Amino acid sequence: MISRSEYCVIACAEAWRGNGEVLASPMGLIPSVGARLARATFSPDLLMTDGEAMLVGPDGTTEGWLPYRQHLALVTGGKRHVMMGASQIDRYGNQNISCIGAWERPTRQLLGVRGAPVNTLNNPVSYWVPRHSLRVFVERVDMVCGVGYDRAAGARHHRIPRVVSDLGVFDFETEDRSMRLASVHPGVTVEQIRQATGFALTIPDGVPHTREPTAAELRLIRAVIDPKGLREREVRV
Repeated sequence: MISRSEYCVIACAEAWRGNGEVLASPMGLIPSVGARLARATFSPDLLMTDGEAMLVGPDGTTEGWLPYRQHLALVTGGKRHVMMGASQIDRYGNQNISCIGAWERPTRQLLGVRGAPVNTLNNPVSYWVPRHSLRVFVERVDMVCGVGYDRAAGARHHRIPRVVSDLGVFDFETEDRSMRLASVHPGVTVEQIRQATGFALTIPDGVPHTREPTAAELRLIRAVIDPKGLREREVRV
């Protein structure tokens, strides 16, 4: 039986399909498993790091060195694809990881803006949300950290390929670049997603299911990349 977390891994991996030789920067467990799966299967040209200066393969073995100046060249030249988290995200892909409530006097302090503005304006950024809810998918974020389509002002490398949650996959392939439901994970209904989203999604007719992993991909996920099953702690269904 394929678990919900494994569908999420596949959905995250698909974010890097066809990217070629770019620096994959997954933030979080399931995005990391997904990026390593993509590198081991359909996106063999991806560059991956150990989080510092070493380029590594899917099994973590060192393949090369990435000095800071070269890393910055990739970041600012559109040759990096990040998958970040989002405490809030709105219909145009504006993301908040800084605070909840008015920024002058927030009710809750979070991570801070960090590198989100630079990431989103200089290279493609996707998002991973392990708990899809009205608190995360909001009409308007309390503070813009990651820049959405309505604020990007034609930035050359700005692109949000996809948002993956524990319920489905979303993109911005609409005329006004607002969020669209691209697929639902098996066991989830469109109505569930609609009820857990704080704005009106574009929902096309006949929304497909997120694709199933192949037998080879399942073996890699379960036996090679995440043999301890840590993915099941992040998405519990």
